[in-house]
Amino acid sequence: MSLATSYLFLAIAVILGVTSNSFAKSAEGFTLLFPSIITGITIVMCMYALSMVMKNIPMGITYASFAGLTIIATVVVGVIRFNQIPNLYTIIGLGLIIIGVLMVNLLSSSS
Repeated sequence: MSLATSYLFLAIAVILGVTSNSFAKSAEGFTLLFPSIITGITIVMCMYALSMVMKNIPMGITYASFAGLTIIATVVVGVIRFNQIPNLYTIIGLGLIIIGVLMVNLLSSSS
């Protein structure tokens, strides 16, 4: 698998992770059947996609990238879907997460 394919799987994992998080909120503590089922299916698919990424990209870099990007994307979904507006400190923290993800991916030399 090429490095580009690994990053494609990482993007898929992030999308699935955000989907899982969004449906977990909608599941209301797993009391609603449909959102609960979607949450379970998407988290399993997400972990599969992450396992594919880890064939080429080290585990630490994979998970740091996945976690950071999923956090950012989940906040965006929270703003759009649930009207959860972050405050200034949250925005600063999210900016630092973005910087961290970029540093891990662009400046890391581990393999």
